[in-house]
Amino acid sequence: MPLAAIYDCEGPRLNDEERALFKDVDPWGFIVFARHCESPDQLRAHCDELREAVGRADAPILIDQEGGRVARMAPPTYARHPAPAVFGALWQLDPEKAREAARLNSYLLGRLVSDCGANVNCVPMLDVPQPDADPTVIGDRAYAKHPEIIAALGAEVIEGTYAGGALPILKHIPGHGRALCDSHHALPTVSASKIDLTEIDFAPFRALNKTPMAMTAHVLYEAFDAAQCATLSPTIIEDVIRQDIGFDGLLMSDDLKMKALGGSIENRTRDSFAAGCDIALCCNFSMDEKKQSLLGAQELSGKGKDRAKAALAPQRVVERRDTTEDYERLGALIKPVLAQA
Repeated sequence: MPLAAIYDCEGPRLNDEERALFKDVDPWGFIVFARHCESPDQLRAHCDELREAVGRADAPILIDQEGGRVARMAPPTYARHPAPAVFGALWQLDPEKAREAARLNSYLLGRLVSDCGANVNCVPMLDVPQPDADPTVIGDRAYAKHPEIIAALGAEVIEGTYAGGALPILKHIPGHGRALCDSHHALPTVSASKIDLTEIDFAPFRALNKTPMAMTAHVLYEAFDAAQCATLSPTIIEDVIRQDIGFDGLLMSDDLKMKALGGSIENRTRDSFAAGCDIALCCNFSMDEKKQSLLGAQELSGKGKDRAKAALAPQRVVERRDTTEDYERLGALIKPVLAQA
C-alpha cells in the first residue's frame, strides 16, 4: 500500500539512495521543480525513472505551472504563458472571451506538462486577494478580485487542464488571499470575521468543491482556530473544508518544509495527518529530512485511499496534436489586455 506522501529529488535526476528509498517506502506521488525541467527530454526521463522506482505507471507527478512568475518549466525552453490575473482583466472587457482564454490557456499548460510526463498541474489557485495583503504572495497569481469571477474562471481552468491531459488541484484551501506575509517564510495570521471568510474567501472553493484534489493553506484563521494553521487544524479541516466548503476529495498539505510551520519534520508530518490531511507534501527535503518524515507518515488507507483512487480517475488520454494554432488563438484573445499593460 503506498505511503501517503509526495516527495521530490534533490538533484536534476534520481540518485541511487533516493531510488532505493522510494522503492522501499512507495510514496503515492512525486513533485518536480525547475531543476528537473532543464529540457523536455530531461523531464520525461525523470518522470519515467520516478514511476519505475515505485513500480506504478500511474503514480502522480505534480508540477506548479501556473503561468506568469510561477512556472517551473521556464521560457525560453518552454512556451511563455500569461499570469492568471490576465484572465480577470480580460473578464472586465469580455467575460465570454475570458472564459475561452482561461480554458485554452489551461489546456496548453496541461499539454505542456503532460507532454513531458507530469500529470498533475497545481492549478487553479482560487485565493481571493485583499487590498492589504502581501502582494508578493498572491498578487497576479490570482485570477481576479471577486469570488464569483474567480470561481467562473477556475471552472474553465479545471476543464482545460483535464483536456490537456493533466489533473487539477484547488489551492490554497480554504483561502490564502488575506495573508500579510509569505508562508514560505512566516506564519500568516488572518483576523477577518467568520462571516467575511465564509462569504468571500471560502466561496470559490465551495463553488468548485467537486474537484477531486485540493491543497491546504498554511494560514492561521483566528475566527476558527487561534492556535493552529489550517494544515494542522482538525477544526479547519473538518468544520470548514469538509463541512462548510463541502470538499470531500483528496486533501494534501501545502509544502511541509515552509517556515510557517514550526516543530520537527516528523511532527509536522504526523500533525498534518492528525488534523485530517490525506497526503503529506514533502518538498525540497534532504535525505535526512525524508527519513524524518517517515517517522510521522502513514500508509494510504481508508477514505484517503478511496479519495486517491477517485482523484486519478478523471485522467484523460489526449491527442498529441500540434498546438501552434491554439497559441495563436490565445495570443489574439489576450492581446487587448496586454496592450493596456
